[in-house]
Amino acid sequence: MKWASKKGSHSGRPIRKREKLAARFCIFPRVDSAASSPGYAPVYLNVYDLTPINGYMYWAGLGIFHSGVEVYGAEYAFGAHDFPTSGVFEVEPRQCPGFKFRKSIFMGTTSLNPFEVREFMEQQSMSYFGDTYHLIAKNCNHFCDDICYKLTGNKI
Repeated sequence: MKWASKKGSHSGRPIRKREKLAARFCIFPRVDSAASSPGYAPVYLNVYDLTPINGYMYWAGLGIFHSGVEVYGAEYAFGAHDFPTSGVFEVEPRQCPGFKFRKSIFMGTTSLNPFEVREFMEQQSMSYFGDTYHLIAKNCNHFCDDICYKLTGNKI
């Protein structure tokens, strides 16, 4: 399934929304109506190394990781910024800028179609403002755990 957007438009930064001033950013592209057939879409947890030291620490069961959730050809993640607006962003799957992709983990499937996933992500993004990011208590991994559980019934 494809999102109707220009190639390379998933820069990892929110796009300004014109319709509503209250929601300052539109972080998701328009969905292709031809791609909206119902069914079960796979959901993946994409894991990235945050630091090159992970290559050594990984085998000891340690590491510092970034994560994102991939569904319908888009990857969603959560990051910090200084504004009281959504910190959820979208990137090309397995290509989150600033991180080295490590692996993709199948989490399950969702029965939501692309339109419903987009609506769901927009609703969830209002609970993840950039200025509420906390390295220990509310980070990208907490976001992915929440989203995976709500989409598939499985926690990370």
